[in-house]
Parts: sequence; C-alpha cells; structure tokens
Amino acid sequence: MNTALELMQAKFPKATCTPTIDSVTIDVQPEQLEKTLSGLKNDPELDFGLLLDVTAIDYLKYPQSKETRFYVVYTIRSWKKNMLVQVRTPVPDPESGIPTATHLWESANWGERETYDQYGIHFIGHPDLRRILNHWQFEGHPLRKDYDIYKGQVCYDSDPMEKEIKARLATKGIDELTMKDINTEIMFLNIGPSHPATHGAIRILTALDGETVIANVNEVGYLHRGFEKTAENRTYNQIIPLTDRLNYCSSLMNNVAFVKAVESWLGVEITERAKFMRVILSEFYRALDHLVCLAALFVDMGGLTNYWYLYNEKEAAYDLISRLCGARLTSSFTRVGGMYRDFYEGWEADLENQLRGIEKGVNDSLALVAKNRIVHDRSQGVCCLPGDRALAYGFTGPNLRASGVPFDLRKDNPYYNYDAFDFSVPVGTNGDIYDRIMVRFEEIFQSISIVRQAMKMIPKGPVNVADPHVCLPPKDQVYSNIEGLAGHFKLVFEGVRTPPGEWYDSFEAANGELGFHFVSDGSGQPYKCKVRPPCFYTMGGFHEMVEGEMIADTVINLSSINIIGGELDR
Repeated sequence: MNTALELMQAKFPKATCTPTIDSVTIDVQPEQLEKTLSGLKNDPELDFGLLLDVTAIDYLKYPQSKETRFYVVYTIRSWKKNMLVQVRTPVPDPESGIPTATHLWESANWGERETYDQYGIHFIGHPDLRRILNHWQFEGHPLRKDYDIYKGQVCYDSDPMEKEIKARLATKGIDELTMKDINTEIMFLNIGPSHPATHGAIRILTALDGETVIANVNEVGYLHRGFEKTAENRTYNQIIPLTDRLNYCSSLMNNVAFVKAVESWLGVEITERAKFMRVILSEFYRALDHLVCLAALFVDMGGLTNYWYLYNEKEAAYDLISRLCGARLTSSFTRVGGMYRDFYEGWEADLENQLRGIEKGVNDSLALVAKNRIVHDRSQGVCCLPGDRALAYGFTGPNLRASGVPFDLRKDNPYYNYDAFDFSVPVGTNGDIYDRIMVRFEEIFQSISIVRQAMKMIPKGPVNVADPHVCLPPKDQVYSNIEGLAGHFKLVFEGVRTPPGEWYDSFEAANGELGFHFVSDGSGQPYKCKVRPPCFYTMGGFHEMVEGEMIADTVINLSSINIIGGELDR
C-alpha cells in the first residue's frame, strides 16, 4: 500500500492522495479530472485498464460539513499490478456537470448513466446520457438526500427507444430504414422483457436483417427495488437479508461479500473457523450458481436432458441449505463479526454427498456436450468478445476469464486463506459462448476441490468474535446480567457502529467482482451503501457481443453471461 501511495503522489502531485484499507483515494478538482483519469488509464507504469464503478455522494445531511454537496467517485483497478484507486472530484453544479470518461472506458457509459439517473449529475460529452434504472417518465433523482421516498411514480407509456436504436444503426453506417444496396428492409424486434425469454425482465431491442442482429440497445431496471436507498435506513446486520436478493442463485456469497466489506473498515479479524466456513459455503454456492447458469443455457440451446442432470443437483442442495440456515433460496447466514451459527452435527457427510452428486451431474452433462457437434457449432466462434474489449466494458469473473484475462480476486488479492488452497483459475482463449460454458464447468470442479480442502483444514472454535460492540452476547449473559441485556438491546436497535469515513471492498462472487462502497457517518446505519454488481457492467457490453449474430444466438449468449435480474437492477 505504501508503494502504491507513493506512486500516486509522484504521478499526480496536484492531487490529494490518501490510503484507504487496500486502495488509494485520489482527490482532484474537476478541471484535473480528465487528465488524472487519462493518466491512470494510459500510463504504462499504472495501467488502470478496468473501471469497476462510477457513483456519486450527496453530503447534504452528512454530520461533517463539506464545502461541496456532491462528489463523483470512479473506482478503478490495475489488475496486472494489483492496485486499486478511487478518484473523487467535487461537483459544484450538477447541471453543468463534469467531463465524461466514456472515451477512456466503455464501462463509464452505463456507470455515468446510473449516476445521472440516481443523483442528477451531468457528464459533459457523454454519448447517451439518459435514465437507466428508473423509468423514462420518472421525475427527480431518488438517491439525493432530499428526495421524497414516499413519492410513488408510475410509468404510463413504454419507451419506444426509436432514437437509441437509430443512433446505434448510424454507428454501423446505416442511416435509412431500408438498406438500399441490398434492397432489404430493417425489421425491429423486442426480445423480452418477458421472463422466459430473457432469464429476467430485460428488454433487448434489436434491428434485424433477416435473422441477423445488425444493431442492439437494451433496457433494464424492470426489477429495480431500491436496495441502496433502503440500506440507508437499516442497520448493517438488517441489510444482510437484502443482499440475498441480489443474486438469488448464490445468495450466501452476497452475505459474505457484504459483511466482509463492513468488517474491513471496522478492522475486525473474524475467527479462523468463521473464515473456513465462509470459504466452504461460498465455493459450494459458486458451484450451485454455475449449475443454474449452464442448465438454463442448454435449455435455450435445446438440450433439455442437460437441464435435469444439472438442476436436479441444485434442487437437491436445497435440503442441505434448509437444514443449515432454515431457508432454501435465501440464507442470511452471516453476521458482522462471524456467522449466524455453527455447522450442524453431521454436516460433513451431507456436504460430501452433495459434492458427489454435483460431480456426477456435471460429468453426465459433459458426456453429452463435450464432443457434441451441435453444441460446438452453436457456441464456438459465436458472440465473441476479446480480452481488451471485455476489460473496457468492466467485465469481471468467469466472463472476463473466458475472454483470456486471468484475473481472479481469490488469487490476485487473496482473503480468507485462499492462498493456502491448491486450485487453478480456468481461462478461455476466444471469449465466445463455448469458452464461457467450459470455464464455468471447470470452475465447478475447482470449487469442489477447494471445499474438500477446507473441510479437512477447518479448525474448532467459536464462529463469532468476542467483541460486545460487534457481536451479540451469549444468551446466558443476556438472561443473567444487565450488561449482557443492555449490549444485546443496543446492538439490535442501534446496530454495529462504524467509524466515520468512506471505503470500498470487494469479493470474488459467482459472476465476478461484487463490491460495496460505503460512506459512514459514525452511526449504526450506512450513510451510503453502493453496490458494484458484476451483472450490470456485463450487460453493458452485451450489444457488442450479439451484433452480427443470429437471433437464436442472442438468447443463448444472454444465458452464457448469466445475468441475474436482482443484481443487475438492484
């Protein structure tokens, strides 16, 4: 960290650089923003090629007064050099705004659109600045601190998106609705937002030449449930059940990512048993998430038998999950400082039985598809995205690795003793549907290997830290002395108090880097809680993957990138 801080201070002498956990925060004035971002991206000594997220902060009600109400924050990673920075700049006038970063990173397109939508901050030079999570007839900006949360706003008319699809056609050099050189009329087709077609309420508007997609624009936000606004009025532990609904195919991984982020700022070192529990359950859920992705993909391809081989094992796992935490789809199994409770007696045998079932199901499925010419024809060389473009759009996780970029937080920035486990990171070569399929198949086997290693290495001991300011006291203390009762009461009603400040922390979830950007005012509730969802930025690059491909390939490609509506829209 000291090396990264010194490097940033040397590169940007006019900026204020401060260390924050395992990142560096760079504060610059708006007139220096473009130069700073460009330097981070283009300086070969820095090489910050992965823009993870864009957000804003409204300090209107922050206890420590700020000279400027709004700040914009860019979270950027140099994956090769294992460095993370957050560039902050004040926005004196949201209407006038600040320069866009879309010419540096494609991911800034959707990131800045979300910031405009939620906070009303304009980005000068942005090619398509319009709402993205809230509907097009929405008035106001809901993440501003003075927005009336009880103001219900109904969308009465669908957005035709005619302007957007014509603009996309224009980038292809097509200005007329009839391509005169081949005397072909362009047809427009909506794929979705019906759920069975799109694995979530997503609208994929395509311009077609026959069955070939020549232009595509997408509309999301149909499942927008206000996670970040709701989190501002909940204690940190009360937010955990909300994270289950982000990616409900791997709900417990969201729990772990969230509490890990809170604990990083508190400086809480959880017990060794809790670390191993989180690893075991996270990798188990990673395998389950990939099972759902692959099962749905093969159904879209016409291979229903694969669905039963794969999804039957996902369904069987619900029995173990319900015994563990009392629920099937959602878990809410973590707590700040540890876990809800320890494993139940006999969990090792039950888990091993599930792992064997998954291995059998995956091997049965691979026997059908590994040498299947139909599968190869439908997936190899289809919907390709090379590594440099995947990075430009902010891809992470298996979708980025399928494009040939070997970046995995468990290896490159290990946590929870991941450096003690023997596992490999599968990497593709072409970034096509086939690579995305096979990377996930191999990741299932790698996750099972990690789970078995961790099961052998897990130590005895408590699953929660012995800190009354973080974890609830034992029930016998609550019932027998006033200190225990008062501590229980304060933690439940006031929540775990975090020191004032701002930070970002991330986790290698099933779909990629799941990050949380917090602003704390010192209370037991976050002043701001921003989710960095891997699905959101993956969907931002979807159009480039499908243009030039067939309609049927578009549906399969959506399955291959594994978009989850709750995480995409929040």
